[in-house]
Amino acid sequence: MIEIDEMLEHITVNEEIAKKFFEIEAGILSVDNFRDLFEKLLLLIEEKFSIPHVWITMVRENDVLHLIEALESSEVLKERLSVVKRKAFLRLINEKDFPVLVNENLKPFYALLPKNQKYFARSLAVVPISLDGELIGSLNLGDFSESRFQPDMDTFFLSQLAVKISLCISNVTARERLAFLASRDPLTGLRNRREMETVLDGEFSRAVRYGTPLAVLFIDCDDFKAVNDTYGHDCGDTLLKYLADQMRAVIRKNDLAFRFAGDEFVVVLPNQSSREALKVSERLQRFFEKHPLKFQEALIPVSISCGTSSTRDPGIKDPEALLKKADERLYEVKQEKKLRNSK
Repeated sequence: MIEIDEMLEHITVNEEIAKKFFEIEAGILSVDNFRDLFEKLLLLIEEKFSIPHVWITMVRENDVLHLIEALESSEVLKERLSVVKRKAFLRLINEKDFPVLVNENLKPFYALLPKNQKYFARSLAVVPISLDGELIGSLNLGDFSESRFQPDMDTFFLSQLAVKISLCISNVTARERLAFLASRDPLTGLRNRREMETVLDGEFSRAVRYGTPLAVLFIDCDDFKAVNDTYGHDCGDTLLKYLADQMRAVIRKNDLAFRFAGDEFVVVLPNQSSREALKVSERLQRFFEKHPLKFQEALIPVSISCGTSSTRDPGIKDPEALLKKADERLYEVKQEKKLRNSK
């Protein structure tokens, strides 16, 4: 009789656990972006199972670096995300893809802790997650009790959760890749003109609402046609990619660069005036003057022209006027260069 009671109790406990895992799975299946997926996952696990420490580890060397960027943009995940090297991660999980439970000798697992976080867990569950069959990280659970995660415990439910998380990641990756391709210029990787219009509308509305400045740089590559004619279109494409990469490196993290058309680029500068935008343009021009493009055996001079505008300029009442003013000033700069060169 006692054995039957124990069996019934065990079944009841398992049913309750299964119900909670089902609720977690249902909560994440409809999510369509990385940030919300992991935010919801962590908060649901914490809530359903009362686990004090729940965080995500991502392997640095994987094909979804934009996944890490998406997670780092979340305020919740800034404190709940760690990034580790693949070799170190695989060593900790013994290169297996099933959950690891530990309640002693935890020090090696401190490598999985988020930066500047010190958890005093007495037992851990490390649940590997994958994308297209490749391990990309883990869901980590830590508890103050040594008995919460014991190595000899059944990991069936954790393994099933790992499968569901991996499927969700795969689905979200497919959707985000489509969104990425729809919003990006395929050559340079910069956001495209359509995305620029959307972002500029949003930033303009924000600037008006909060009374903050917003500036725009309209950039053109000087003598681009001559580069194409002299060195070929492969060189021209390399030059455009070079311009895009270096622009991203020089501007602030909050600034956004776009490929407008051909050899024209736009940089949106939130919280900056025309004067500050001018400094950015001068910094970009100095950089390219000092760093020519290396293409095969040739060093190709790189020169750009920039037009600037700001919401603080007279007559700027909408995003179209802001962009048009920067374009007009770019044209003026190009004309002045032509006059100087003709003398």
